[in-house]
Amino acid sequence: MRIAILADALDNQKAGVHSYTRMLIDSLLSFEKDHEYIIVRQNPGDEYPSARTLSIARSKAWPGAASYRLFIEVPKKLRKLKPDIVIETAHFGPWNLPSSIKRATVIHDLSAIRFPEYHRRQGSILQRLFLKGILQRTDLIIANSRFTAGDIARWQPGLVSKITAIHPGRDPFFEPAPRELLPDKYKIEAPYFLYTGTLEPRKGLLTLLEAYKLYRQNHYSVRQLVLAGEMGWKTGNIRQALQLHPRANEIRLTGYVPKNILRQLYTHCHAFIYPSEFEGFGLPIIEAMSCGAPVITARNSSLTEAGGQAARYFRTGDAQALADEMTLLAVNKEIRSSLQQASFAHVASFSRKAFAQNLIESLEEVVIRKDR
Repeated sequence: MRIAILADALDNQKAGVHSYTRMLIDSLLSFEKDHEYIIVRQNPGDEYPSARTLSIARSKAWPGAASYRLFIEVPKKLRKLKPDIVIETAHFGPWNLPSSIKRATVIHDLSAIRFPEYHRRQGSILQRLFLKGILQRTDLIIANSRFTAGDIARWQPGLVSKITAIHPGRDPFFEPAPRELLPDKYKIEAPYFLYTGTLEPRKGLLTLLEAYKLYRQNHYSVRQLVLAGEMGWKTGNIRQALQLHPRANEIRLTGYVPKNILRQLYTHCHAFIYPSEFEGFGLPIIEAMSCGAPVITARNSSLTEAGGQAARYFRTGDAQALADEMTLLAVNKEIRSSLQQASFAHVASFSRKAFAQNLIESLEEVVIRKDR
C-alpha cells in the first residue's frame, strides 16, 4: 500500500496529538516496512529517511491561506501522488479526495462535542459543524480506546461499522531513569507529586489544587506539587487558584519540559496524579507507569482503560477523595511498591508493534474492499 499521513501536528503543537502522530509514524516505519509512506507536514524534515516527506508550508501572508492549504493545496498534491489511503491524525479531514483514495480519520475524543465548555469557542463550533460530515465521508474511523469507540458509536450509531479501536503504543523512551540533578530553574526537590499535560479546565486541576491543600494540612512528607505543562485556554480560574493557594510557594510550574526532563520527573516523583475529567485515552498514565511512577487518576471515560488494575482511582471532582489517596501513597511504602510492580506489567501490553500491526490490518481491509 501507499499510505499518506497528514502530520501537521509534528510542527504546530507539542501536546497529545503531536505525541500520537509521532508514535503512529515511528511505529509504522519500525514494524511495517513493506509499505510506502508519504508524510505530509508544514515544515521540511529529514528525520524519516525511509519515508517520503511532502512539505506544504502554511502561509500567513493573506487571509484564508490556511484554509486554502487544507482544502485545496494538500488534496491537489495528494491526488497527484495517488496514495491508496490517507490518514488524518487530528480529527479534521482528510478533505476533497476522489473515491479512489480511501480516507482514515483518527478520533482522540469527543470532548468538543460532549463538553464544549472545555474548549475554545471557535474549535468547538468547527467540530460541531464539520465532524459529523467528516466521519460520514471517511472510510475508517480509528479510535484510540474502546471508550472513545463506544462514545462515537453512541453519538453516531450509523457509523459503527467504520469504527475500530486501537490502543496507542508505548514510547520506549519512557523507562526508569537514573537520578540526575534537574536544572536549577525548576526548583524541584524530591519527594513531590507530579501532574503533566496542558493546564486547562478539562484536566481537573482545580480538584488537584484543592486536594493538595487538604493533604498539606495534615501531612508533610511530600512537600511539593509539580505541574509540568504549558498553560492552555480558559485558565483564569486555574491562575486565580494558584495565586490564592495557601501552599503556592510549594507548587512548581515548569511550563513545557523536554522529554529527557519529563522522564526524570516521572521516574522520581512520589506519585503521578492525573485528575482529568474526560479523556479519550490518557497517554501520560502509560508514560508515568513506564517510568515506575505510582499513579492516581480519576475514575471516568477512558482512564480506567489506561490505568487498568495498576492505578489508584478517586471519584471525579472529589478533592477529599484525592487527598486521601495522596495520603495513602505518602505513608504506605508497601502500596507504592506494589503499584510500581503492577505498572510495569500493565504497560507491557501497549506495544508499538501491536499498534502497527492492528493499524495496517485495518487499513488493508479498507483498501482491499476498494479493489473488489
